Amino acid sequence: MALAAAEGAGPGGRLLCAEQVSPQDLLEAGGYLFLCPENLAAMSGAMKEMFDRCYYPLLGEVEGRAYATVIAAGSDGRGAQAQIDRIVMGWRLKRVAEPLIVNCDAQTPEEILAPKSVSDEVLEQCRELGAALAQGLQLGVF
Repeated sequence: MALAAAEGAGPGGRLLCAEQVSPQDLLEAGGYLFLCPENLAAMSGAMKEMFDRCYYPLLGEVEGRAYATVIAAGSDGRGAQAQIDRIVMGWRLKRVAEPLIVNCDAQTPEEILAPKSVSDEVLEQCRELGAALAQGLQLGVF
């Protein structure tokens, strides 16, 4: 899903794993598409750790920037979504698209541990979201 969103964003987009992101990376970006799995009704540990590292260095530095989210969930996704929204509220980011929550319907231990695949329709939604965010930033809409 992240690859599809980056493809949609085109050359103006930059795909980074949460572990790679530094405050400088976020400072240099005009907007953000946060994409993560929901684990135990929360965002992934890697995403939480990225926010832990970057939150205070960016306070007062990124206000008003656009953001959107994509959550891969086993059944719900709202917990991870709510966490991200609460965190970026402190940065005063501006949501520019409805959350995209992709329910993978993984309920049994086997389903939860199994590799996931998403439909072409979901991948297209991710491409469109990446493209819309990139175009909005390029045009100065956000």
